[in-house]
Amino acid sequence: MQINNTKLIDCYEIFPHTFTDERGKFIKTFHYDSFKENQLETNFVEQYYSVSHQGVLRGLHFQTPPKHHVKLVNCLFGEVLDAVVDLRIGSPTYGQFELFHLSADRNNMIYIPSGMAHGFYVTSKSAIVVCNLSTVYSPKHDHGVRWNSLGIPWPNQSPILSQKDRQLPSFSDFPSTFLYEMNKSHD
Repeated sequence: MQINNTKLIDCYEIFPHTFTDERGKFIKTFHYDSFKENQLETNFVEQYYSVSHQGVLRGLHFQTPPKHHVKLVNCLFGEVLDAVVDLRIGSPTYGQFELFHLSADRNNMIYIPSGMAHGFYVTSKSAIVVCNLSTVYSPKHDHGVRWNSLGIPWPNQSPILSQKDRQLPSFSDFPSTFLYEMNKSHD
């Protein structure tokens, strides 16, 4: 398992071990020891997936404290442009975003720490995106910031959005309750 730093502190792009032969592919998406050795969350308590069509944008979502969570995201089918935004007050990368191309062909994943917003835009005809979470869904703590309030260069400025996502506050109007805490991996 290859775990790469990104420009966002504590956010990683992960390339799992992939075994390919005449039958197809076998991919190990989680390995407890590898995650533990790299001081990454190992307790994922909920998993879900979404099936979306080309032109759909989902996000930018997160849960607020005390129900905030770590996300491990991968694309099982198709391809998406994935965006992660740092919402942690005091973080050297606060307010910054990074884009990732997640696809079934690349087998890559994004490890998103608590305090970051996540969203994606479907670039293929359809896509299946899987999210593993370290806390269960809490409607009371479910939140987000508007997809077009950070200058993210999405491929489409008129994406297909849910009513909820259309009504999210802009980044500048969101009073973040996330605080950056330096951990051992930064030393």
